[in-house]
Amino acid sequence: MAEHEGSVRVDSWIWSVRLVKTRALAAAACRAGHVRVNGERAKPAQTLKPGDEVRLREEGHERVVVVSRLIRKRVGAVVAAECLVDNSPPRPPREVVAAAGTRDRGAGRPTKRERRDLDQLRGH
Repeated sequence: MAEHEGSVRVDSWIWSVRLVKTRALAAAACRAGHVRVNGERAKPAQTLKPGDEVRLREEGHERVVVVSRLIRKRVGAVVAAECLVDNSPPRPPREVVAAAGTRDRGAGRPTKRERRDLDQLRGH
């Protein structure tokens, strides 16, 4: 098993437990400010310990997980599920998300005000 007693980097852990597809995407999400550990913005090399709360924002939805076990290597989905406790709120239905961003055909580009309204609806 790829268990480690000491500490594991945030970007490595969120990739290992399959919250993101690649390690590079994990590091990019950290640099962009989409990853928070215990409420604080996380850098890719920040270390984790069991009990830490990790929040990952992705496409208008936030994943909230608590670290239950530290791993370094990517593992199967069943083993990865044992390494975290998922406290994420349920995703909104797809119809609601899609409806927020539709415009009438031929309406042209949105104005600055319309763009801000759309971003607010999408939760950005």
